[in-house]
Amino acid sequence: MAPEAKAEATYEVLSFADLDGWAEDDHAAAFKVFVSTCRDMNDPDWRAVCKFAQAGPDPREFFELLFRPVLIDDGQKALFTGYFEPELDGSLRTSDRYRFPVYKMPREAMASNPWLTRRQIVEGDAMSGRGLEIAWVDDPVELFFLQIQGSGRIRLPDGSYLRVGYRGANGHPYRSIGVELVRRGVYDAHQVSAEVIKNWVRRNPDEGRELLFHNPSYVFFREVSQVPADKGPLGAMNRSVTAMRTVAVDPAFVKLGAPVWIEKGGEEPLHRLMIAQDTGAAIKGAQRADVFFGTGDTAGREAGKLKDPGRMVVLLPIQRAYALLPESAL
Repeated sequence: MAPEAKAEATYEVLSFADLDGWAEDDHAAAFKVFVSTCRDMNDPDWRAVCKFAQAGPDPREFFELLFRPVLIDDGQKALFTGYFEPELDGSLRTSDRYRFPVYKMPREAMASNPWLTRRQIVEGDAMSGRGLEIAWVDDPVELFFLQIQGSGRIRLPDGSYLRVGYRGANGHPYRSIGVELVRRGVYDAHQVSAEVIKNWVRRNPDEGRELLFHNPSYVFFREVSQVPADKGPLGAMNRSVTAMRTVAVDPAFVKLGAPVWIEKGGEEPLHRLMIAQDTGAAIKGAQRADVFFGTGDTAGREAGKLKDPGRMVVLLPIQRAYALLPESAL
C-alpha cells in the first residue's frame, strides 16, 4: 500500500474532534461530491469505501467510520488561494474585435518538453495556418488568465457558450507576474490580486505585454462543450468540479479524489470538508490548496481575494492512514 505523499513528509493521525467546525459542516454536500469521482479511484481500499458510499449511508457517519484525518507536513507554510472558471467574449471566426486565438495543442508540444516559450508562440509563426484555433477572444489579458485557471467558457456572439478545458502546456515553468510586480516595487504583496494585475496591464499596454511574457508557460486547450452549462468545468479527474466543495491540490502529497478538511483563517474563515478533484501548476506542497469558487466574474472576484494561511487535513481510509506512520508512533 503506497503512501500518497513524498517520503520526506511527516504524518500525524488526528481524531475528528481535532477538526475545528467538523460537527457543523454540511457533510451531505461533501459526500455527494466525493461520490461523483470516487469510482475513478483504482486502489482496492478506495474502491471499497466508494462501494460503501454508493449504498447511501449517513454522510457524517460514513466519513467518521471509514476514514481517519491525517495532517501531512512537508515543512512549507500552508497557503490557500482561490480559482474560478472565467467567462470570455469570443467568436468561432476571427475579426477586428476577436483576434486572440485559443489554441489546441500542437503535435510538437506533445513530443517536446519543453517546447517554445510564451513569447515564441505569441510572436512567432509556429501556430499559423494550421487550423489549431478553437476560437478567438477579444482580450489578451483575459486569455492569459484563462490559461492560469486552466478552463473557462467563451460566450459567443449568438449568446451560446463554448467551454474549453486544459489539454497541456509547453513545458516551461510557471512564473507569477504578480510576484514580479512586487519584485519591481510596483505593488506590495498584500495589494496584488488578479484584478489589480489586469488593470495595471491595461493601463500600461507596452510594459504589460512584456510582463505577460515574464511567464514562459503557455497552456493549450480542448473543447469540452459536452459538459452541461449547469455543471462546473472538468477538473484533473475529468469530472465536473463543484463550487466551494472542490479543491485543487498537489497530487504528490494528496491523492486525487480524497476528502480534505480545510481550516482557513483570514477575513472570511472557512472550515469545510472538500474533495481533492483538481491540480494546478502553482499548487505545490502538502499544505498548498486552491479552492474552486465557481463560474463568472463574481466568482473570480471572490477567488482573487483569497490568500490565507490555515491547515489542510486529508481523510484517508483507516488502514492507509495508519500505514503512513513510523513504527515508533504505532
